[in-house]
Amino acid sequence: MDARESTPDNALDLFRLDGRTAIVTGGGRGLGRYMAEALADAGAGVVVCSRKLEACEEVRSKIEARGGKALAVECDVMDPEQVEYVVEEAVGSFGAVDVLVNNAGATWGAPPLEMPLEKFDHVLRVNVRGTFLMSRAVLRWMVERGLGGSIINVASVAGLLGGHPAYMQAVGYNASKGAVISMTRDLATSFARHWITVNAIAPGWFPTRMSGALIERFEEKMLESIPLHRFGEPEDIKGIVLLLASRAGAYITGQTIVVDGGQTAW
Repeated sequence: MDARESTPDNALDLFRLDGRTAIVTGGGRGLGRYMAEALADAGAGVVVCSRKLEACEEVRSKIEARGGKALAVECDVMDPEQVEYVVEEAVGSFGAVDVLVNNAGATWGAPPLEMPLEKFDHVLRVNVRGTFLMSRAVLRWMVERGLGGSIINVASVAGLLGGHPAYMQAVGYNASKGAVISMTRDLATSFARHWITVNAIAPGWFPTRMSGALIERFEEKMLESIPLHRFGEPEDIKGIVLLLASRAGAYITGQTIVVDGGQTAW
């Protein structure tokens, strides 16, 4: 958030997002849903978008049932026009865009020599092109407004490690998340003078629709690689997104926060 804001008397208020607006891509399920709920709990109006409007509507309903404010919008992050539409809807409904969480993602598993080229290209288009298009649209708005903001890219420990041949071979996904981490650093240094922070979260293994089948099949092998010997839970991601979206994280930029139970510490 804007580093020029006054510091509240209560340290817990550093994490409040009252009066702010956040866009969460891929917010209809999994980590996106958890983060959208956390941002709303902290007081933000949340725009939940993905290709599956029905899932976004479910998240919107849950947020509103808890007293929060939310909007559901259909969006394919690979489409520049749809991306611009989401930003317009956010500004039109809530008056601003203060936080962007680039969570929408895709994957495809296959050994490198067997990876279909069209699947490799699709994963990079969603994960890299989509992150860039959404960031560009929001950054234009933030720079013009001149009051700072926060962008949070969801990367992965897969962008820091090689794939595990026993159960995780997804060269396109791994490459895309490495690109997201590098893009995060570039955008952070490019827009710091506008009081805009850009950071990444690199989750380890969290049970989601994307990872569920692998976890079900290789649970014990995966747990052996995690020092805390458990998978991530919703609360493990919620606090991190609030830190990076709020005044509490105003002096953090260009960083990748790893949330993996110690997997990358071996």
